[in-house]
Amino acid sequence: MTTDLDLAFAALADPTRRAILSMLLEDDMAVTDVAEPFQMSLAAISKHLQVLADAGLISQEKRGRVKWCKLEPDALRAASVWMQGFGQFDPVDLDDFERFLEDEFKADTSD
Repeated sequence: MTTDLDLAFAALADPTRRAILSMLLEDDMAVTDVAEPFQMSLAAISKHLQVLADAGLISQEKRGRVKWCKLEPDALRAASVWMQGFGQFDPVDLDDFERFLEDEFKADTSD
């Protein structure tokens, strides 16, 4: 379980990956659509997506020629349970988390 937590928190540490998660809250997206708002190569976005997939935060599937990404919302459950163990954190409210990610995405794109 520690390895899963390490992967999840490492994936969430990067603002680009948090922005990608925010985008995927709305709907599944093709990799090229995920890459569109960022000023980086498709290869760089693919690396970010692989980190998210390795952490279990997203899944990817090929539909025809297009690779699609899907948010896996239950993936943060283990991190939430771990944080609750400290007694300082409330359970993760996915609506609050969505608002947080949207705010982060807006802040990142306005820089």
